[in-house]
Amino acid sequence: MAGHAHARRAGGDALKLTFLGAAGEVTGSSFLIETGSLRFLVDCGMFQGGREADGKNRARFAFDPASLDFVLLTHAHIDHSGLLPRLVAQGFSGPVYATPATCDLLEVMLIDSAHIQEKELEWMRKAKSRGAGKPPLYTVAEVNRTLRQLKRVEYGKELQPHADVRCVFRDAGHIIGAAIIELWVKDGSRKLKLVFSGDIGQPSRPLVRDPAAITEADVLIVESTYGNRMHKTMDETLAELEHAITDTLTRKKGNVIIPAFAVGRTQEILYLLVELYRQGRLPEMDIYVDSPMATKATEITAKHWGLLDKDAASQLQWLKNRRGRPHIQFVQDVLESTSLQRIRHGAVIISASGMCNAGRIKHHLKNNLGRRESTLLIVGFQAAGTLGRRIVDGARTVRIFGIPVPVRADVYTIGGLSAHADQAALLDWLGHFRRTPQRTFVVHGEQDTAATFAGLIHDRLGWNGVDLPALRSSVIL
Repeated sequence: MAGHAHARRAGGDALKLTFLGAAGEVTGSSFLIETGSLRFLVDCGMFQGGREADGKNRARFAFDPASLDFVLLTHAHIDHSGLLPRLVAQGFSGPVYATPATCDLLEVMLIDSAHIQEKELEWMRKAKSRGAGKPPLYTVAEVNRTLRQLKRVEYGKELQPHADVRCVFRDAGHIIGAAIIELWVKDGSRKLKLVFSGDIGQPSRPLVRDPAAITEADVLIVESTYGNRMHKTMDETLAELEHAITDTLTRKKGNVIIPAFAVGRTQEILYLLVELYRQGRLPEMDIYVDSPMATKATEITAKHWGLLDKDAASQLQWLKNRRGRPHIQFVQDVLESTSLQRIRHGAVIISASGMCNAGRIKHHLKNNLGRRESTLLIVGFQAAGTLGRRIVDGARTVRIFGIPVPVRADVYTIGGLSAHADQAALLDWLGHFRRTPQRTFVVHGEQDTAATFAGLIHDRLGWNGVDLPALRSSVIL
């Protein structure tokens, strides 16, 4: 019996937390909780960026997947969900609990992830590249098996996935369906409340609602992606966006290329472009969304009207019924995508992936980065080791499909559009706690960023027991 195996491993009344990802880095979010009677995961994310990412994704799990009772998922982004099919392929057969919007998005995102791996492998084999002999991390068939294990959980409804566990999903304000998870775990005679922040959104943003306030926890696991910096205000961000696009389309007569995550960021960018156009702040333009996944994610966003803020719902309705300009085209097939490469000016092309590491965006970068008349707009976090990060850090030449490409286009980094809370918003969210958690673990941030934010929690909020966990380290709670 799995329970007996757990008892031997965890021992007695110990409640053990292991950090399997997002420790000292931003991606690979995954946390293992064990007691004498159960074992479960919060998130099962893919590592992204850097030379070590593939090795980490292919490594054996630090536990037997068949021994897991269930998985709780904060949201659909691949760095939180992307290894679920690998988990299932290696023996996990239990339920995966997530919000309805997250379940809908996973149907799109995990299949897309499998397709991208297959395409990258095909390209490597044609190029006889190193690594061409490796199989993909998982197949579409394994994704389909995973999707059958999804269980939908509404915000605010109590869930009891095990006799010793109850939890509630709260709106994280990050992307549609994203959740903060409040978790009560009984371990022998003790009961502890754990809170996993997932990814916390920036308040007062278009599309999604503000993050829910949490007031207490015994143990808190909090993200720190932007724990060392502040975003620009929305007014400053819109002014920068207006300048970059207007200058490119009217003075330089080039194209604007926007690498954007298909879920969340693409829909927000569309919202802002249409709003600025309606206000007369942007010129005539053709907007191309070159990502089948973004098209489907936009449809899913529209389906979940009730999760959007009021202005966003109104704007999406306007988009749905729009007439004339701006012309927005959702590009589906590969031939249509390839034809965009012939457009030399007047286009705003939004394409995935958001960190420029895979997908159709690489073709648009290859065709536009070397052109002084074009502009690259970076609108989201670029993890260390990614192509997007190299460009942001000032590389004058980058390699795309093995070919050196000079960086001559203007590059704008518009941090104010991040779906992650900045330092002030994170501290404000923590400020709702009525008492200091016994233990706080700062995760989902690069090493220096997480250390800076941990210091701020101690100095500004006066919290003790703030730790920076190392990858694959464990603590007894």
